[in-house]
Amino acid sequence: MSESQLIKVEAEATRLPDHFRMGWQAVATAPFDRDLELAVIDAEGPHALVFPCRRVLRGWVKAETNSPLNVHPTHWREWDTAVSPL
Repeated sequence: MSESQLIKVEAEATRLPDHFRMGWQAVATAPFDRDLELAVIDAEGPHALVFPCRRVLRGWVKAETNSPLNVHPTHWREWDTAVSPL
């Protein structure tokens, strides 16, 4: 991700609704090999992925299938199975 893209992501992240920001941590602090909920900011704005993901050495994978994800998440929080949309 280029420096200009990072600046845009950081600017967009400051505009997240309060309810969306609750419990989210910067993606650089994401732990490895645990089920996490990821937030991404795309052309439609900020949103959370609806499936658990895991950080691995090569990037991010879908937790259930271990298949690689082509995403650039901005934030993470623990995957809460009690309130997950699944």
